[in-house]
Amino acid sequence: MHDTDAPDASQVFAGQRELLFSIVYNMLGSVGDTEDVLQETWLAWSGVDLARVESPRAYLVRIAVNQALAHQKALRRRKETYPGPWLPEPLVTDGDAAEPAVRAESVSLAMLVVLETLSPLERAVFVLHEVFAYQHTEIASMIDRSPAAVRQLAHRAREHVRARRPRARIDRRTHQAVTERFIEAAFGGNLAALMEMLAPEVTLWADGGGKSAAGGPRQIRGRDKVARVLVANARANQGVDIQYRQVNGDPSVVVFEQEAPFAVMVLDLDGEQVRDVYVVSNPDKLGTIPDRTGG
Repeated sequence: MHDTDAPDASQVFAGQRELLFSIVYNMLGSVGDTEDVLQETWLAWSGVDLARVESPRAYLVRIAVNQALAHQKALRRRKETYPGPWLPEPLVTDGDAAEPAVRAESVSLAMLVVLETLSPLERAVFVLHEVFAYQHTEIASMIDRSPAAVRQLAHRAREHVRARRPRARIDRRTHQAVTERFIEAAFGGNLAALMEMLAPEVTLWADGGGKSAAGGPRQIRGRDKVARVLVANARANQGVDIQYRQVNGDPSVVVFEQEAPFAVMVLDLDGEQVRDVYVVSNPDKLGTIPDRTGG
């Protein structure tokens, strides 16, 4: 007899969508590509006989991970011709964020930048194991590799990440306080205070996608250069509205101009010193940011 109470394919997919979004976004760093992958995952899933699926969650994750890996090639080609530094698309993770998926397993923007330097398979294994706690044997069945090969990928990825990001994550209260002092110094034109907060080897990453004056052709390195650029940009944008939001799990700044999001700024800290400043002002990457009123 057919069980009329059993969930249909759409209900099962909806129940796992937040998990799928989080895994794929952490693999790709692009909301648009993540949505494309989820659409392809749904199309593949909608034709499956649910009676033959032992674990719908595992089945869906496998489809999504492999679709994301397939998307990596096209995404990497776009990055090769991207004007200036490419940064992941920021996601507001405040408690009242419009999309529940953006509140799931948050990987910081700084960590996503590091993950960009991994191979697609290394990144997939790192995300699945380190962020979502999948076992190596589970990952092996997802990506059609042996458990030994997955362990090797996991080891390489972990060592690579540690070498580029050895610092511990700063507690949220300290991060918020440093961010507020940073903005006060930059928009107040206090070059000396800003210099004190910046690490000697600080790097400014400005992703405007060739569509924003706040972007730049390359990273800017060094305390003096970064401080002067930040003060000059703040002076040129005195009429903007500054709001503090959680972005990718970290206290961050969203800059609004005429009610619409103009830029997102995230600081990466080593203690209370700023090691990296990430500014995303490409309008194509600000579409998921709620407007100034939070709506």
